[in-house]
Amino acid sequence: MRRIALDYLQNWLINSDRKPLVLRGARQVGKTWLVHELARVTGKRLIELNLEEQPKLAAAFSSNNPQEILHDIEAILEIPSIDPNSSILFIDEIQAVPELLAKLRWFFEKMPELPVITAGSLLEFVLGKLQISMPVGRITYMHLEPLSFEEFLLAQEKDILVNQIKKFNWSKPILEPVHENLMKLFKEYIIVGGMPAAVKSWSEKKSLQDVELIHNDILQTYRDDFGKYSKSIPIEYFNEVLRAIPQNLGSKFVYSQVNQSMKANIIKEALDLLVMARLAHKVQATAANGVPLAGELLHLYIKIIMLDVGLSSAALDLSLGDLLTVDELDLVNKGGIAEQVVGQLLRTLNPFFKEPALYYWVSTDKHASAEIDYVIQHGGLVIPIEVKAGTTGTLKSLHRFMLTKERNLAVRINSAPPRIYDVDLKDTSGNPVQYQLRSIPFYLIGELHRLLD
Repeated sequence: MRRIALDYLQNWLINSDRKPLVLRGARQVGKTWLVHELARVTGKRLIELNLEEQPKLAAAFSSNNPQEILHDIEAILEIPSIDPNSSILFIDEIQAVPELLAKLRWFFEKMPELPVITAGSLLEFVLGKLQISMPVGRITYMHLEPLSFEEFLLAQEKDILVNQIKKFNWSKPILEPVHENLMKLFKEYIIVGGMPAAVKSWSEKKSLQDVELIHNDILQTYRDDFGKYSKSIPIEYFNEVLRAIPQNLGSKFVYSQVNQSMKANIIKEALDLLVMARLAHKVQATAANGVPLAGELLHLYIKIIMLDVGLSSAALDLSLGDLLTVDELDLVNKGGIAEQVVGQLLRTLNPFFKEPALYYWVSTDKHASAEIDYVIQHGGLVIPIEVKAGTTGTLKSLHRFMLTKERNLAVRINSAPPRIYDVDLKDTSGNPVQYQLRSIPFYLIGELHRLLD
């Protein structure tokens, strides 16, 4: 498969100011594979240390001298001399020995010619609890998400369609047969999702039964980790919360609705740990009066999406094995699934060095309810995004948002071909509402910022 993150890593590798890199992301999103692929395409010798499988390797880092550390690695692994200029040092599962994160500064200061990458399946917990002094300014982070829709297409060698997406502009419409084909493939993406193992299997076999098996195996792997999250929270709390997330897609997440027999404060703590593990993501409510969006959070309101749309369906016990084609599937919660996949893809729009965050807007006026599915920052602008599962749907909340916030540019994401509308109407009170609506199909989400320029 081809991952856009590989281009970022290659640029990092040749950067003269390169810092040791900490690769962050949920389990099974492809962190280890990405490092192996970087070594392969660049011809670098990969020195891989897995501290979970071989914790004794930590003994090699007793010194603060990188040259001595390399000599000790050579002795322990019984390998030839390591040339820093032609090698990559990869410390995997570093959460098993978190003190080693502090050692990264010495590679930056004393051996900058050696590229150093670290990763770990539960690294987020270590970074959240670590009491050691982190080497601030001497390391850099990279955040990895599941495959985007464009990467899903590239995995199936649909390069021509990716080029169609990349070169689309408002002056020339997408041909109807191309639009229909892309929407058909996007429906596949909704079912398969972006987890590398599921995408690889689908690309090679086109078997929904195999995809279902992979999804359930991944979920079971996550459940097997629950005992590592917290010793004080029963595992069934994590299971209940993980099951509740896809059931409540698109709605405010209410702790008491997860399971009324469970304590709300423990449900909240379990949810926070699932978010820390990146199995779920918070969509935080904001007043959206300006940027940064995080500056005006409405803490009483949150929505939750899962890491991946394919896993979301699997968590609901959706059976794919009896289907012959994706078209046979008729989802009950289409609106929620649409919000899930849009949120998932919006997270891929951030630069890799920036941790993704999602926001939405909700009216706090009890007498006039209104909600915008997502709001994003585009340059210095706040852009509201309405998500519609089909090709139609009312935009009452959007009209209200545009009037009260005095905005003039909005986005709708749905199944219809791309089009620009000049909205000019009056609300129920006779107030004029005027703005430009840029309506794009789901498959153009990756080009959103470009299409807003």
